[in-house]
Parts: sequence; C-alpha cells; structure tokens
Amino acid sequence: MPGKWGRRAISIPALLVALTLGSLLLPVLLVVAALVDAVRALSRKTPWIAVRIVLFGELYLLLEVIGLASLFGVWLGTLPLGRARSERLLAATYAVQRLWASSLFIAVKRLFGLSLEVEGESVLEPGPLVLFVRHASVIDTLLPTVLVSARFGTRLRFVLKRELLVDPCLDVAGSRLPNVFVRRSGEDDRDIEAVAELARGLGPKDGVLIFPEGTRFTPDKQRRALQRLREKSPELYELARSLTHVLPPRLGGALALLESATEADLVFFAHVGLDGFASVTDIFRYALSRRVVRVKLWRIPRQAVPDSRQARTEFLLKEWQKLDDWVAAELGVPHAATSKRSA
Repeated sequence: MPGKWGRRAISIPALLVALTLGSLLLPVLLVVAALVDAVRALSRKTPWIAVRIVLFGELYLLLEVIGLASLFGVWLGTLPLGRARSERLLAATYAVQRLWASSLFIAVKRLFGLSLEVEGESVLEPGPLVLFVRHASVIDTLLPTVLVSARFGTRLRFVLKRELLVDPCLDVAGSRLPNVFVRRSGEDDRDIEAVAELARGLGPKDGVLIFPEGTRFTPDKQRRALQRLREKSPELYELARSLTHVLPPRLGGALALLESATEADLVFFAHVGLDGFASVTDIFRYALSRRVVRVKLWRIPRQAVPDSRQARTEFLLKEWQKLDDWVAAELGVPHAATSKRSA
C-alpha cells in the first residue's frame, strides 16, 4: 500500500470523480435500477432494493466529501492555536467522526427501513472500556460509533484492518485520531505491540474497540478458520469448535488489549439483523429491507479477567461462545451450538 500522501493523492481525486459522475448519471442509474426492481418484484416478489442501493451510493459519496471538507475545515480552524491545538483538533475530529457515522447510519435506516433495539445500553458508562464487537456486515461497523460515541461521548480508539485506509474520509480522520490499522492476519508482532500501546492511558471517557474475528463472518470463512485452528492449534480448536455464528477470535490483538488496558472493564457487543450482508452484492441478493437490528451488550469488571495468558484465552473464548449462543437464539436456531458441542 502506498504511503499516506501517495494513497490520498489517488483516493481523494477518485472520490471527487466518483461523486461527479454519480451525480450526473443519477437519473439514468435510478431508471435502470427501477426497471431491475420492477422485473424482480414481478418474477420473484422481492422488495425494491436496487433503487435504494443507488441512492445510498450517492449519499455515501456525498457524505464522504462533506466529511473530508469538515476535517479540512477543523484542521484549518485550529492552526492559530499553535502548541495548544492538539486537544482541540482531536475533539473536533471526534465530533466530525460522530456526525459522519450517525448521518450514514440514519441514511441506511431511512432508505432500508431498519429499526434498532438495544439491550444493556446502561453498561456503556462509565469508562474506560474495552469493547469486543461481532462483525457480520458491511454496515455493522457504524454501530459502535452510533451507540457508544454519539450517545455517551466516549472517545473510541479503533483497531481496524489496513485495507480501510482506501476510504479517504476514514483515512484522514482515522489517522488523526488514536487508532491502529493492522494487517488481516492479526499475527504481526509490530501490529500487536501497536494494539497494546493503543490501550494504555485510557481515561474515564475513553474506550478501545476491536472486531476480534478480524473479518466479516460467513459460513465459508468459519469453516476455513476452524480448519486452520484444527491443523495449527488443536487445543484452541477444541475451545472454538462449538461456535456456529461467529468466527473464532484472533487472539493476538484481543489478548494484547487485555494485557494493556489494566483499568478498563470489558464490554461484549453482540448484534443480529444484519447477518448475511457481508457485501453490497449480498444486500442486493437478499434484499436488506425492513429488518430489526437487535443489539445485546454485557459488561465484565476488570477484576474478573484472569491473570495468565492461558486462562485469559479460555475466558475470552467462553464469552465469545456466550455471544454466539445469543446470536443463535435470536436467529431462531438455539440448538445449533448445543448439537455441535455434543458431536
């Protein structure tokens, strides 16, 4: 991947070109999408989704440009502060991030008719917190910012995959704030140390967040992940083999957070309603529309976290199994994990 300025020299002009072309072609794209939806509705009785995807694409590009302009504006506006600008710039950037994510999520909710139900929201304060979040969709990455940062003012530090740096708004805001962009494998020693450093010095309004699966869940990815564990770490495979609706957590970053965030409680962040939508193609194929997104949160005091690495591994996988069981029950297959454990 190119360096920061080389990357942005490509991604920002590409974004502006995409918004310009998308805006010019929007009437044509909407007509084509409407025809596709009409044919699908007549032949398969599916809800109209192509029009929604086109409108969402246009809104996404527009919000990206507005976000970039806002980030540039707060950078420019804090220049006169000199040495005192750092904290003001961070606070303003967090505010832009919250507004950007909230606006994008509102657009998703309105366009696709989604509703949101949250259980256990009170566990999200006070901080500091370490959040372990399920990852099943291209949309669920917005949920922590919307539910934690926007509602409680928590300054979240994210552990994200490096590929997301191609998104220019996320690149600029994410690099300005205390986040870490890691390689997919989750096994690079430099990345693990950077994650550990991220969790140090958390204050009462701070939190650090990781998607411990490392990628979006699909049944194929789960089979491959369990097979790799079976071949490389039989003892971990025995602990993870019962998982049915989540991937086994990649332990490098997760354990580094448990090691470093010595004053932070843990929050596990489960959700359903966005399952099966790992890509835009999935959204089109399965017609994301009028779904209820349910979120379940629970908190574990720091004192309950074991001291040894082995015990922490077992603890983390036990809580991840609890998350998996809740997902299975919400999806209407509560016996799936039980039958797998008895196999």
